[in-house]
Amino acid sequence: MVVGMKKYALVIVAICLYQWLCMANAREIVHHNAINYEELKCNIYEGKWVKDNSYPLYDSSSCPHIRKEFDCLKYGRLNQQYLKYRWQPQNCDIPRFDGKKFLSNFKGKQIMFIGDSISLNQWQSLVCMFFSSVPHIQILQQRSGSYNNYTFQEYGVSVLIFHSPYLVDIVVEPIGRVLKLDSLTNGDLWKNMDVLVFNSWLWWYRAGPKQPWDYIQIGNEKLKDMDRMKAFKLGLTTWANWVNTKVDTRKTKVLFQGISPSHYNGAEWNEPKVNNCANEKQPIKESTYRIGLPQASYVLQDVLKTVTKPVHLLNITALSQLRKDAHPSSYNAFKGMDCTHWCVAGVTDTWNELLYTAVTS
Repeated sequence: MVVGMKKYALVIVAICLYQWLCMANAREIVHHNAINYEELKCNIYEGKWVKDNSYPLYDSSSCPHIRKEFDCLKYGRLNQQYLKYRWQPQNCDIPRFDGKKFLSNFKGKQIMFIGDSISLNQWQSLVCMFFSSVPHIQILQQRSGSYNNYTFQEYGVSVLIFHSPYLVDIVVEPIGRVLKLDSLTNGDLWKNMDVLVFNSWLWWYRAGPKQPWDYIQIGNEKLKDMDRMKAFKLGLTTWANWVNTKVDTRKTKVLFQGISPSHYNGAEWNEPKVNNCANEKQPIKESTYRIGLPQASYVLQDVLKTVTKPVHLLNITALSQLRKDAHPSSYNAFKGMDCTHWCVAGVTDTWNELLYTAVTS
């Protein structure tokens, strides 16, 4: 009888152990699949704009750091519906921007935006987002040569903007101003930052009096001009080689902002008689732009494939193409028609929410 009871007890123990192992294995499989689901299914750059009356994230009139190019409400924009949209990815949510948490996580660190006035646009937005989160904090403002630095002193977080429209060098020589497609010397300063957010495209097709160079140089050859898309790719390739050889991505997070779209051609959103963004009050309702991505986006993506170190594409192009309603148009100090840059507050805040997601995940 005792022997039988012992055998019965051993069987029960064996069954329980088997069930426990099966459950543990099941939990492991579910967890593994959950991770794969996030990796494979959730692209934070694919989604749609949804109405959300809890936006904007801050009142632009309370931010004293907005330049007159981007301060649409100050310069007379009455329609404010463009402020009431939130980006919603298809298969997940992005965290709502938490300025205090962002500053705490990056205590003592330096975040630098490098590029043209689109980078300035995003930098202005992030400064206001931080300022609205900690409005009474002391900000140390410094300017030196090509960069501005706003340091949120309680946290020791510096947010810098470095003006470099081409990323590669322009050097004044006896022959004139030379755009050197295979030279990048400012990187010695950039590589010391903790977060780098690069951008370049807006100036590559500049011509005439606004073109800041006289010759393009490749190796020892100087040209009066060349195919600009090819020049763009060569310049980006120099940047990619610099990342591969000079940046310690164990210390420095590197991001490249996607191509920021402009809205001057209404045919792109089925309004062929429209030639600017002046009267646009709503986003495009579809989830994709009818003409597809600009050619420069494909060039950028091709070059990024050559980078052997971790670089995150802050892929704002497609989602921003849908926001024909969010440019300054004539609501700026100059009263000029601007369908290239973005109102602050506005779409650039979403770029920074996506930046926040990318650098804290």
